Amino acid sequence: DCPIAWVNVMLFDYKDQLKTGECCLHMWSSFPDEKGELLNPMGTVQCNPNTESAAALVICFPSVASHPVYYPSFEQLLELGRNGEQPRTAPEDPEEKLQLKEILERRSHTELYEHEKDLVWKMRYDIREQYPQALAKLLTITKWNKHEDVAQMISLLQTWPELPVLNALELLDFSFPDRYVGSFAINSLKKLTDHELFQYLLQLVQVLKYESYLDCELTKFLLDRALSNRKIGHFLFWHLRSEMHVPAVALRFGLILEAYCRGSTHHMKVLMKQGEALSKMKALNEFVKLSSPKATKPQAKEMMHMCMKQETYLEALSHLQSPLNPSIILTEVCVDQCTFMDSKMKPLWIVFNNEETGGGGVGIIFKNGDDLRQDMLTLQMIQLMDVLWKQEGLDLRMTPYGCLSTGDKTGLIEVVMHSDTIANIQLNKSNMAATAAFNKDALLNWLKSKNPGDALEQAIEEFTLSCAGYCVATYVLGIGDRHSDNIMIRETGQLFHIDFGHFLGNFKTKFGINRERVPFILTYDFVHVIQQGKTNNSEKFERFRGYCEKAYMILRRHGPLFLHLFALMKAAGLPELSCSKDIQYLKDSLALGKTDEEALKHFRLKFNEALRESWKTKVNWLAHNVSKDNRQ
Repeated sequence: DCPIAWVNVMLFDYKDQLKTGECCLHMWSSFPDEKGELLNPMGTVQCNPNTESAAALVICFPSVASHPVYYPSFEQLLELGRNGEQPRTAPEDPEEKLQLKEILERRSHTELYEHEKDLVWKMRYDIREQYPQALAKLLTITKWNKHEDVAQMISLLQTWPELPVLNALELLDFSFPDRYVGSFAINSLKKLTDHELFQYLLQLVQVLKYESYLDCELTKFLLDRALSNRKIGHFLFWHLRSEMHVPAVALRFGLILEAYCRGSTHHMKVLMKQGEALSKMKALNEFVKLSSPKATKPQAKEMMHMCMKQETYLEALSHLQSPLNPSIILTEVCVDQCTFMDSKMKPLWIVFNNEETGGGGVGIIFKNGDDLRQDMLTLQMIQLMDVLWKQEGLDLRMTPYGCLSTGDKTGLIEVVMHSDTIANIQLNKSNMAATAAFNKDALLNWLKSKNPGDALEQAIEEFTLSCAGYCVATYVLGIGDRHSDNIMIRETGQLFHIDFGHFLGNFKTKFGINRERVPFILTYDFVHVIQQGKTNNSEKFERFRGYCEKAYMILRRHGPLFLHLFALMKAAGLPELSCSKDIQYLKDSLALGKTDEEALKHFRLKFNEALRESWKTKVNWLAHNVSKDNRQ
């Protein structure tokens, strides 16, 4: 079978009335590479708005009665649930209690056997009393096709204790489509602080795609919080706006955007100003793409500057809030410092004066032609790691710079000022002081030149801490394709990674993309800096190892949070995050099936392997630098 098209439809409308009669459904095209499934249950329940060219399916729903049929009301469900409750007659069986405890505490997520499911259902009241956080397990085994059980489950939910945020997030997943479960989950999320909500906003917007009706608890919750906090409003706006080109969500997202703008007309004007600036950047980028093949870089840059000096451009690119961070006001564009980058899509590098930083420059990269959603997710995860580490008193001097998708393959990236790529430093491009007899000294010499005298020690410590943080983050998230062009270093000594095109072990090879485990990566040149340039400074190196281990063990403790957030992101439809195999990658890298002792042992093994491999990475990078040199 080759699927041609698919469509989903709700049997009850938003008024809970059973649909009857003839129905014309405009369908969505199927793509054969989508794992060969004929059905797409995770897909939208909207029909294709492109009625001109979409295949249509006409179906007739039977009329079962002469009057409209409604889904039972909430009150009726509760009534049915209460009638079905079996009062406890038999005394408690200690054997069963032990069995239940074992089932609920299992590390593995394999499906339960039938007799285990029966036991969990039988002991649902005990779960409510003693293991309320295991609600997801109970919901998974509930027979949703048996109306008595559904009524009892919904009735039981009414007296269920409020869940911690972590467990509530899990319930927003596609596996729990019941609306009463959804309401219960949202209710448990109401205690999120604005800071925490901001941390998970990206996922919450994606989960809107699973909703059956336009009017739902999640939408109301997000609008309510957005209208009472401008920063949340700002990012809710951009997360919705950036997907308005997707026909399956345009209606829902458009309505939410309209509701937000009607609720805050003042903010709408501020956001429109940002939109105008972005469309000017897009026009400028098209202009650069057209003119750069025909001209030298200085000529193309000169033409870009002439274009930017026009009144319409200057006006659009001044006095606006930065979409990346609304607390930064971009006062005026510094045309002479603007340029474009040499990569295929010719991203723009735009520098603004900013009121806050005492007139210091703020740089923004505008990209058109690359999907930034995966970079955005990766940076969000690195930022979350940073928050979790700091909660435990571990500051690994991370640089989770801003990145925002603002439209179809369009978005902005924050420039980290006063930094350079490792490749540039090793090619001695940045400054002559870094010139070294051996390339391994180039990094250290560069740091010395930027941090003279006593400042060097602090810079090396910053380097060591950040190197540990990024080693662990890239290992856990399976970020591949690391080389001296996508690792950067700040003048303070902080190292950071950029360009997260592939994650969860999806690698670019000469032959397309293949999936493999990303080993832990340690680089000979980095070890050299950590050891302060001495070959046998094992004390400093062991401190570095300690930071890595501590960072890894902290992330392991928060493993379920990462799993839930990635699971919710499946709604985004990113090519490298679409199935449970992708999420399995995280379970493996965090060794979630293992005890702490086993996990640490496994991590040390990976670490030592990396140390042995480090000189090979060096050869690889050398090849990378040489090929780059030849291209130029």
